Amino acid sequence: MASSTSAFTAKILCFKRPHFSRLAPRASLHHHHHHFNRRHFLSQAATVSLPLFAPLIPQPANAEETLSEWERVYLPIDPGVVLLDIAFVPDELNHGFLLGTRQTILETKDGGNTWVSRSISSAEDEDFNYRFNSISFKGKEGWIVGKPAILLYTSDAGETWQRIPLSAQLPGDMVYIKATGEKSAEMVTDEGAIYITSNGGYNWRAAVQETVSATLNRTVSSGISGASYYTGTFNTVNRSPDGNYVAVSSRGNFYLTWEPGQPFWQPHNRAVARRIQNMGWRADGGLWLLVRGGGLYLSKGAGISEDFEEIPVQSRGFGILDVGYRSKEEAWAAGGSGVLLRTTNGGKSWTRDKAADNIAANLYSVNLS
Repeated sequence: MASSTSAFTAKILCFKRPHFSRLAPRASLHHHHHHFNRRHFLSQAATVSLPLFAPLIPQPANAEETLSEWERVYLPIDPGVVLLDIAFVPDELNHGFLLGTRQTILETKDGGNTWVSRSISSAEDEDFNYRFNSISFKGKEGWIVGKPAILLYTSDAGETWQRIPLSAQLPGDMVYIKATGEKSAEMVTDEGAIYITSNGGYNWRAAVQETVSATLNRTVSSGISGASYYTGTFNTVNRSPDGNYVAVSSRGNFYLTWEPGQPFWQPHNRAVARRIQNMGWRADGGLWLLVRGGGLYLSKGAGISEDFEEIPVQSRGFGILDVGYRSKEEAWAAGGSGVLLRTTNGGKSWTRDKAADNIAANLYSVNLS
């Protein structure tokens, strides 16, 4: 773990309600973003513009209840640590983990109100300072991936973690993992490789036959604008509950999609003039799209589409950086200078929540899982 000397207290914004709904900030990820579907979710106490993350867990049965209270949660981390992902254990709703750079793992057992540093011995045997990129739980089983290539697995809700060996020949850096069932998971690299395991990570099957760079080399003449400038890595990647993926190219000049069973990623020209900042899935199966410099677009209908409609938002002139759907009707959007927006009609209209207006940070990611 990172040294505790000169530790400083960071703060995240938490939404507090019965049964522990949570919303928290995180910082921006520069080259592959969070976000590889998840960016740094942390608003530090410094005056520079740092970011925000928002995990929201266990939902109450009362659909009429509205989000109304926010509080800051302070994190004991070293200066310069960037937080990258968060997950709670479905079978232990108050038990969660927060990941970041400098081999940072924080753990909470009170729903996110307090966090403590966690050391995992199996990740400290080598002379590496790991960057933990992604974490996911299904029941008590959990997975962590990081860079340099490392894979950790737990079957007891994170009480103990086992190091799973990985091939040094994997294309790209592992940036995302999703627990999908008993001893089963999907793992994604920033070069578009997708691997699937059903035996606790001891064997992996490639779900895609080639990297995105190889796909674009075959399709660059087919009209994909900007493909010749592709650097070989994604800017962001997001997975739908059905297992479909959407990824944004490193320059934001086109996007790609993949559905289970397809041998290759499918590239798509962007439907708007400005470059794409981020894309993801709505709860109804459609896509949302954010452009650099501000602008929110929703695809028409469900499924993969290249037909998008711009939606007016009150962002005070700041860009929107991420969107998270809590249901088909309710979603949250986060952006620059503490912008927080909410919709209750599926995205047709958005209202601003002023809870984060006084936070001197950008809100980079919303996670409502």
